[in-house]
Amino acid sequence: VLFSWVFLGMEKLVACPYKRPDALCRLICFPWAGGGTSQLAQWGKLFSSSIEVSSVRLPGRESRLNEPFAKDMTTVVNEISSVLLKELQEKPFAFFGHSFGSYLSFAVALYLKEKYGLEPIHLFVSGADAPNSEAFLAIKSMPVCDSEDEDILTYIQILGGAPSELLQHEDIKKQLLLTFREDIRVLQTFSFEKTERNIPFSCDITCFNGSEDKSHDLEAWHDLTSGEVSFYKFPGGHFYLLEPSNEIFLTKHITRCIENAGL
Repeated sequence: VLFSWVFLGMEKLVACPYKRPDALCRLICFPWAGGGTSQLAQWGKLFSSSIEVSSVRLPGRESRLNEPFAKDMTTVVNEISSVLLKELQEKPFAFFGHSFGSYLSFAVALYLKEKYGLEPIHLFVSGADAPNSEAFLAIKSMPVCDSEDEDILTYIQILGGAPSELLQHEDIKKQLLLTFREDIRVLQTFSFEKTERNIPFSCDITCFNGSEDKSHDLEAWHDLTSGEVSFYKFPGGHFYLLEPSNEIFLTKHITRCIENAGL
């Protein structure tokens, strides 16, 4: 019974179209606010056979459209951690998150480290301020809950926009705004207080950004790990990673980092 629960939980939570049971490492991807699994799960075909790629699917979208949205970050982190735990204990894993997904991947990594002593071999974050920075506090204070759709659209533009073709269709736009609002609500319940002595991670962290995106407070990532922290800029705005040429570079770089982690 437990097996079937975990399997069903897995099918619901994670999209992994390119399964690689013999892979040396799993790369778990966490999408942006309002996002689903469609783009990042497809990365599986760009990676070598040594890396299995899956993308996390939160309630309220895609095959989970009829489920209520998550209430807060703790609920999200608990679900992801409990469903993935067995897999993450089996073999090395790395996390990639973009924007909202960066904070989500960080929150999950933090929980796994504190509760189970588990740590990704590499944390890849994209288009995000460090969660211990002043800039992150500004996101937490955005009045999203009571805002009109037009204001939410403005926030989406400020945060770097949404893939513009999504905003052409009224139904899709409406669903996107709802999902975005709920994801930001979840993000605003996440609090990370770094104490002076406490460096949560020892893995390397790589921060990717678009050259035309708003500048992010990145330096503070240095305080979160005793490992190496590196920064890379790609041509483009907040969604630089959807450009096929950037995608190829990005996945090559992630592959190199994972393979250099000495698996």
